[in-house]
Amino acid sequence: MKVATIKTNKGDIQIELYSEEVPKTVANFEKLAVEGFYNGIKFHRVIADFMIQTGCPDGIGTGDAGYKFDDEFHPDLRHDSEGILSMANAGPNTNGSQFFVTHGPTPHLDGKHSVFGKVISGMEVVNAIEQGDVMNLVTVAEQA
Repeated sequence: MKVATIKTNKGDIQIELYSEEVPKTVANFEKLAVEGFYNGIKFHRVIADFMIQTGCPDGIGTGDAGYKFDDEFHPDLRHDSEGILSMANAGPNTNGSQFFVTHGPTPHLDGKHSVFGKVISGMEVVNAIEQGDVMNLVTVAEQA
């Protein structure tokens, strides 16, 4: 399985990526990580008991990677627990570089935001993230 490691100023978060179920979305995230796009980017939107959001290069939520791509949904992937990794967007088929991790179930986001992973280690870091905290390094690696 592919695992993303997000090294933040609060600690590390490890996320299983669903590359079999949503390959385009995972490939986009992996490409941006490999290119170093996410390194140094702030968590610009943090809402208690809801989610933490990042991936905006200008740090205020209006930027992206310079392109958009279509939503990718899988019937088995839902916003049904804490630690769900999902694409942030501005409506249908407007995915880019921004993503969020949930603090708990958010079923109202199903069918609107593409789920592409789940936290497997570091949920305490997710819960500790505050607005302005930083992703120092994002990597993706194959793990057994």
